[in-house]
Amino acid sequence: MAVTAMTNDGEGKEKAIDLTEKEELESDPSSSSSSDSDSDSNTSDTDSDESEIITEEYLESLLQKARQKLASNSKNPAYGGHEEEVLALEKDSTTPLPELDPGTVPTPYFTLGKGRNEGPSSLRDPEIERVETSTSSLDMPAPPVPPPELTKSGKPFTKKQKKELRNETAGPDWFDMPAPAEADLPRLHREVEALRLRNQLDPKRFYRKEEGEGKGIKGLPKHFAIGTIVSTNTPFGGSSGQNLTRAERKRTMVDELVDDAEAKRYAKKKFNDLQSVRGAMGKNTRHAKTKRLKF
Repeated sequence: MAVTAMTNDGEGKEKAIDLTEKEELESDPSSSSSSDSDSDSNTSDTDSDESEIITEEYLESLLQKARQKLASNSKNPAYGGHEEEVLALEKDSTTPLPELDPGTVPTPYFTLGKGRNEGPSSLRDPEIERVETSTSSLDMPAPPVPPPELTKSGKPFTKKQKKELRNETAGPDWFDMPAPAEADLPRLHREVEALRLRNQLDPKRFYRKEEGEGKGIKGLPKHFAIGTIVSTNTPFGGSSGQNLTRAERKRTMVDELVDDAEAKRYAKKKFNDLQSVRGAMGKNTRHAKTKRLKF
């Protein structure tokens, strides 16, 4: 039974004291000493535990255990580098799908181009391939060496003569266009100059200037030929004004006559201009120039 007493400190304050607990504390000093020994043992145990955790040997032992566990787990194929549960499913009894690679396939009959709008770039004919393989196995004799080219006298051509023969034409790529002879160059030069004067016929049509224009006979190309345009049969029966394109046709006959008159007038004007320039630089003009220069 617990008895409680009230005490006065002299300052008007009272304090409640448990007499039974006080008596027990005074009467049982052995129990207090035993509790002190228990607390001392507990503190010694905690100190020993703390000393075991802090020591390097303890840490080294823990690290060694972790390494051994990691090595044992790495040897296990079911271990994926983490400590998670692995669920192994049963094997499927159904047959797997076949592979998409068909293996070796025969050569296609045609090969498409790179572009989407391009047609087949190559075609294959098995019959032609069969004939080629059968003929390639035969030992065909080598073609004979062609005989050397000879002149009219029966002698072989020299290097200079072969070079002259090669320069006579422009080659098969240019339809063997011939090189004109030197004796024909003055006549051909006049015809070429007449063709170059086409710029003066129509004021609304322009032609690209040639490299040899204004250089005389030396400006003529090495290989050239002058031809005539042959009129072919047309739906209208012949070459006439009815064969003009729709853009070149006029609406009425009067427009066509006016157009022809303008072309003739322009051609006549250009002809008079050229004649005046050539007449000023022609014969019997030196006396007139000297008279104009005198003061």
